[in-house]
Amino acid sequence: MKVWRCTICGYIHRGDAPPTRCPVCNAGAAKFIEIDESSNLVKQSEMKKTGTESSKPDSKKMKREKSQGKSVKDTGLFSKSNGKVAAFDKIKDLLVKHHLHPIAVHTPNGILPVVVLLLLVSWIFGYDSFAKAALINLIFVVVVLPFVVFTGFLEWKKKYQGALTLLFKIKIAAATVTCVLSVVSLVWYLVDPEVLHSDGAGIFIFINVILLAAVGIAGHIGGKFVFKD
Repeated sequence: MKVWRCTICGYIHRGDAPPTRCPVCNAGAAKFIEIDESSNLVKQSEMKKTGTESSKPDSKKMKREKSQGKSVKDTGLFSKSNGKVAAFDKIKDLLVKHHLHPIAVHTPNGILPVVVLLLLVSWIFGYDSFAKAALINLIFVVVVLPFVVFTGFLEWKKKYQGALTLLFKIKIAAATVTCVLSVVSLVWYLVDPEVLHSDGAGIFIFINVILLAAVGIAGHIGGKFVFKD
């Protein structure tokens, strides 16, 4: 039986032919490659083809330039200007390598359900202290969201090659809705602290319910990519 790997998300399929669509990321059959699970050489060569293998300096070239009387620092690869870019790229690689996005995304995914629950309780029973607690949590979410989005973008570009299959589009849309509605909810409450006692309370709660749904959708799709199911 042949073994096929999705070059977008890494899903493994066994069969005579690749699936029409990847069940994880929805990539087409053309994105599947046949692999030999017993050979690391196939995997390494394919990583080079897909651009997922990190680039390394050519040690032979560096030695040759050094033998010609050139300093390694003068080759341009380690020049001052390029050094800053290389250092930033290294940081981005480390963020992806050490799974900073899955770690960071637990903050909004875990806190926003609490925010919505506190707002609902405050709205129904009139507990203003619950609304203030929701505000504090929402502020924290808005503060960490830029980092969550940044690490998510890096992972999408580096790990999934910036693929724009249907699931990725839905995840990006859900993340966008989460960011926008989080800011809208926070600003609205700061401008009108009595919003839960006003005529617009229903709309305010509805916005936060939609926000929670967007977080759930983004988290669910993220889980599919991580666990390949």
